[in-house]
Amino acid sequence: MSEHPVERQWYTVYSKPQKEEFAQLQLRLKGLEVFLPKLLLPNCGTKRKRIVPLFPNYLFARINIHSAEYGYTIWSPGVKRIVSFNGSPAPMDSDIVDYLMKQTNTEGLIPARSNLRVGQEIRIDGGPFDGLTGIIQEPPNAKGRVKVLLRLLNRPTKAEIPVELVNSGWVGANA
Repeated sequence: MSEHPVERQWYTVYSKPQKEEFAQLQLRLKGLEVFLPKLLLPNCGTKRKRIVPLFPNYLFARINIHSAEYGYTIWSPGVKRIVSFNGSPAPMDSDIVDYLMKQTNTEGLIPARSNLRVGQEIRIDGGPFDGLTGIIQEPPNAKGRVKVLLRLLNRPTKAEIPVELVNSGWVGANA
């Protein structure tokens, strides 16, 4: 029985909680091609992490699942499993991984920008207004500050806060 060679494909690897970088290192040490997309958040002057996984707990590995690479991947420290459907590992469309790779800068990071809109209701995480909700009055400016209308002491109050304290989604700068 002749075995036909199967090319390597990208698969989504689910890591143990907060072990994406550890899993990436372990897979690379085994000679596998791995991609962990990470966002570079704007500097907010706090101790909050500026570099975070784009997809927490997920990374991509390019492997031949009909070879020892499959075992290397699923038994690698930091890895929980390969994302599968109906019990079969599900390959990723390589165009998606290529697109994500093209979004990265020279350090391999995807610079983030806020997707905040005027009129959007937001919640503040951190700083003196921690836990309050407000409405975006003006989008983030060049200094990374956003004007928000808050309700303080039963009256509307305008405030300018660092965009990093706004609990909102982040998207790649080129998205």
